[in-house]
Amino acid sequence: MPLPTTQTAAIKTGSGDTAKTELQSIPIPQPGPSQILVKINYSGLCASDKSLLRDEWTFSGVTMQPQTHGIVGHEGAGVVVTVGSDVQDLWKEGDRAGIKWIASVCRKCEFCTNGVDECHCPEQVNSGFNIAGTFQEYTLTDARYATRLPDGVKDEEAGPIMCGGVTAYVACKRSAVRPGQWIVLPGAGGGLGHLAVQYAKAMGMRVVAIDGGDAKRDLCLRLGAEQFIDFNTTKDIAAEVKKITKYGTHGVVVTAATKAGYEMAPHLLRPGGTMVCVGIPKDSTVIAGAPPIMMCLRKLNVVGSVVGTLKDVEEALEFTARGLVHPTLTHGGLEDINKLVDDMDAGRLVGRAVIKISAS
Repeated sequence: MPLPTTQTAAIKTGSGDTAKTELQSIPIPQPGPSQILVKINYSGLCASDKSLLRDEWTFSGVTMQPQTHGIVGHEGAGVVVTVGSDVQDLWKEGDRAGIKWIASVCRKCEFCTNGVDECHCPEQVNSGFNIAGTFQEYTLTDARYATRLPDGVKDEEAGPIMCGGVTAYVACKRSAVRPGQWIVLPGAGGGLGHLAVQYAKAMGMRVVAIDGGDAKRDLCLRLGAEQFIDFNTTKDIAAEVKKITKYGTHGVVVTAATKAGYEMAPHLLRPGGTMVCVGIPKDSTVIAGAPPIMMCLRKLNVVGSVVGTLKDVEEALEFTARGLVHPTLTHGGLEDINKLVDDMDAGRLVGRAVIKISAS
């Protein structure tokens, strides 16, 4: 069947807190020699998409670039429909492919060639930031950096793993928590947090989940948390963590992009513990860390974590293929993006939002 010439896309209109997306008909692009064209079946909705749509990171100079044509989205999963002339040995029509936040790297710089740091390639290209993202029916991507989706992983689950899943997985690795040791996850019932609970459990960690309400309690315990702390009813969270773990946890992953979350995190750690920074606040005054005397006397570690390498994504998907990690999904269509963004901003969103892009 020949491809249509036009497609539907969700295009950003307006700016700041009042920015929205509206559905428009746009041309379907043709791949260059090293690209593939992917028909997107599902795309996750990430907090980063919200931040880009609503210009929340302008204080750091991170704003959507004109090359995106107003299209965000970076958790795409679908099927290859056209293959560029130089990469026909890598892909064929009908293959299943995933598109990530990092859509392409140079494969030549020090960070690309050392085997572990390609996420810091200075020439990287990012979906929904400086190229058009996955909130459109057909998306171009670099064939050499697209992810091959494994059997046993549905597109609706694969999409959110392209960013949310791999981010949670890599953050757990960055925590340096070993099997049998404690990790604490504030915001454990959220889009990233509920994935971190599952990865941490599957990696042998003992999970203390922090969130609010009975629904979040039930979710976190069902997903594998050993203990749950309700911030609505617990006056001293740090004291409760120490009561559970005796000396504090070995690691804490801060997924919530809040000042309170970053201020609390170091106080949950035992000596030698590691705080992993993941959530990116829109408030430029938020600082990650603790007073120097606390850092020194308790020998604390503070590390940052951002998405993951091509290999990390493959590993994250394998947990789902093995039946160990499954995103809790709230479904919607392209026409629902504005409502889902509002729900995310208000903390009403359950699990991870996933957008049905194209009819299968």
